Amino acid sequence: MTTQTNPPTNTASTATTPSDTSRRMDAPRNTNASHSGASKGAEDFSLRFAPRHYRKWTPAVVAGSALGGIAYLADFSIGATIGVQHGTINAIGGILIAAVLIFISSFPLAYYAARYNVDMDLISRGSGLGYMGSILTNLIFVSFTFILFATEGAIMAQGLKAGFGLPLWAGYLVSSLMIIPLVIYGMKFLAKLQSWTNPLWLVMMILPMAYLVIKEPQSVNTFLSYTGENHSPVSFAAMVLAAGVCLSLTAQIAENIDYLRFMPPKTPENSRAWWTAVIMGGPGWVILGAIKQIIGVFLAVYIIATLNQSTSLAIEPVNQFLSLYSEMMPGWLALALAVFLIVVSQIKINVTNAYCGSLAWTNIYSRTMKKYPGRVVFVVVNVGISLALMEFNMFQVLGFVLSFYSNFAIAWIFTVAADIVFNKYLLKLSPMAPEFRRGMLHNVNPVGVVSVLASGTISVAIFFGVCGDAIAPFSPLFAAAIAVIVTPLMAIATKGEYYLRRSHDGIDIPMYDEHGNPNHETLICAVSGEEVERPDMIASAKPGPDGETQYVSSLALTLDRSGEHVLPSDKEPYSRS
Repeated sequence: MTTQTNPPTNTASTATTPSDTSRRMDAPRNTNASHSGASKGAEDFSLRFAPRHYRKWTPAVVAGSALGGIAYLADFSIGATIGVQHGTINAIGGILIAAVLIFISSFPLAYYAARYNVDMDLISRGSGLGYMGSILTNLIFVSFTFILFATEGAIMAQGLKAGFGLPLWAGYLVSSLMIIPLVIYGMKFLAKLQSWTNPLWLVMMILPMAYLVIKEPQSVNTFLSYTGENHSPVSFAAMVLAAGVCLSLTAQIAENIDYLRFMPPKTPENSRAWWTAVIMGGPGWVILGAIKQIIGVFLAVYIIATLNQSTSLAIEPVNQFLSLYSEMMPGWLALALAVFLIVVSQIKINVTNAYCGSLAWTNIYSRTMKKYPGRVVFVVVNVGISLALMEFNMFQVLGFVLSFYSNFAIAWIFTVAADIVFNKYLLKLSPMAPEFRRGMLHNVNPVGVVSVLASGTISVAIFFGVCGDAIAPFSPLFAAAIAVIVTPLMAIATKGEYYLRRSHDGIDIPMYDEHGNPNHETLICAVSGEEVERPDMIASAKPGPDGETQYVSSLALTLDRSGEHVLPSDKEPYSRS
């Protein structure tokens, strides 16, 4: 038995030109190996790095697909709800506060996803949470996907009831089951769906609003002077309370990232288009989201003050657009177009909710159980949970649910963003590249885990009035502040020792090309026999038949129950027979 010392560190800054050969065949092909997971793992790369050969879309198409996922109508309902409660000025102030915080926290995450072609779970692993610790954030994320799915499904059911007289329970069922077959084919289908429907959706939303403002300009003054049901005075506390509801959508960036990970490599030739797509498809979603929320406030005020309808109808997107269209056209056509808009919007967002939720569930299950039953199984699971929430009429308590949930979403997103900005770029305690592979990371990193738990639990306690009713509205701001403060403090306290378990992955091929993009050279996975791109591979602790180095993909390593392929830590001797 010989002992081999660890190779020198292979850092993220390595930039060399790939060799002329398009792939390496150093590892033997294991033709008899089980493909339990490898072939399934190619199912839209739900557990792993998105390889270059799969990323054939232009930056504009990727950004358009990401933005297509924010077609949800919950924004209109959220805006209307906070407008009715707090008045127009307070609602707009809250919307803008939330938009600024979401944009700031989303930007570093969107950049990392597009630059390194990894999803939010993989980013979280190497940005403070650890290999198993990020399961905590996956649970937060799946909660977001089925809460939003249930909200949108309920809105569609309201539309089907208004248009066809379908009972709500049946509408919930239809709005859920119709999504499943659309999500099965992953990004290849979703990119086409979003691209085809985006222009139509924008026209149907914007033109009626422009018509109403031109036809009834006095509606703008009525809108600006509205003080809500309780005639609330303008106050910062009311704005923050309104912002708390809007901040529940902080986790939307994780859904956008599930598209942004398919961005093409950034080169000098496409740099402007690449950055435009990352900004618009990433943090830029909140600009459109804020506009939709303000429109929601406007429509609610118009319905209450001009049409003399009840506040309960004013916060329903179905009635909002039906009332809007009725000012332009005959009632039958207005109803048809309103229902059509509701259905298109619900499909656009809920295919994203179901898709992203299935990715998160897959990550949770595969790491804990060392099995991969396929992403489609978890599409059904996520849709089933959402359907149950609809049947329990969650829509009626939407404001409370979102305000409560926002504390956890903010804790997660701001923790990871703080790790990237402070711990990576300023303190240099966190590795610059988002490491995600088993064996390279510690299972749990106290930096992110402590930050998320502290931020989430303290802010929720504040939300429920532990520190007094006067402080309760500020719980989202406390969540953000605690995460931003605790994350770098924990990194300093632990000296960054819990980020990397190993400093080198045992592969001598550079990780990145001359432009800093993930290298597209391939290696053969000793477990599955598939060709896998360099960033998704790691050396195996188990040598080949002739003592040669073998390589395994991140997915094969995730499903390795025995752990025989997991490399030892830097503190352990690296030995081969």
